[in-house]
Amino acid sequence: MRRQIRAFSPIMPFRNWFVAAAVVALLSGSSAGAEIGKYPDWKGQWKRAPVPGAIGQPPHDPSRPPGLGQQAPLSSEYQTVFQANLADQAAGGQGHDPTYVCLPNGMPRAMSAYEPLEFVITSEITYILIDHIEHARRIYTDWRDWPTSIEPSFLGYSIGKWVDHDQAGHFGALEVETRGFKGPRVYDATGIPLHADNQTIIKERIYLDQVDWNLLHDEITTIDHALIHPWTVIKSYRRSPDARPVWREYVCAEGNAHIEIAGQAYFLSADGLLMPTRKNQRAPDLKYFTPAK
Repeated sequence: MRRQIRAFSPIMPFRNWFVAAAVVALLSGSSAGAEIGKYPDWKGQWKRAPVPGAIGQPPHDPSRPPGLGQQAPLSSEYQTVFQANLADQAAGGQGHDPTYVCLPNGMPRAMSAYEPLEFVITSEITYILIDHIEHARRIYTDWRDWPTSIEPSFLGYSIGKWVDHDQAGHFGALEVETRGFKGPRVYDATGIPLHADNQTIIKERIYLDQVDWNLLHDEITTIDHALIHPWTVIKSYRRSPDARPVWREYVCAEGNAHIEIAGQAYFLSADGLLMPTRKNQRAPDLKYFTPAK
């Protein structure tokens, strides 16, 4: 009987391994693709949507004029604080806005989009790259519980969940709750105050416009002890049509001539000398300097 002998080829096992690996990769890719397909398309550069007639820095509620025109639902105590802040600004001061010395905006002001925003979505964290005094927000979407203790920060600690209200198989909105703040923080450049206890809770619903998918909305509700009831506003952002947008470097300290000494605002002149910012403002205490001879 003649035995058929099959020659051994060292290539065969590897060929089978490559085929198996390719099948696994294909299946994994299909699964990953299906997972990615659940999330909305927020890629690109998002700029603050223009508001007709608006000039200067953005108010907290884009639909209303700045300052008293915001009609912030402040308690009587914090309405008095706000009025004092406005009087200080009218006299040449900075009021209660701490950002002139490059302290962060904090939440909710960080979402006013002074610089363009970028959203980076992963299954466990959604990042919001801000590039204006702050650097980035991290919104945890991994179904974690609130930690027993939170290290306070200007942006706070954010937990979110993706929702599919119409059961269409893809997420329509990101719902976020943020806690764990430190201050000082104000709503906008006019100095509308948040409570000094920093027990703020901020809830957001971020979603694409149903008609214009290049328009993104952030419905922000602030719950704070300085308010008589929660304050809800909607901030909107328009996607840049440029497929390769330019991201401008923003470094707050670069060229910033504002100086704070002992709680007082001063200004550094072009020739390097300290200047007052209001009428009859006294020079700071120079007791640590040796008088010039």
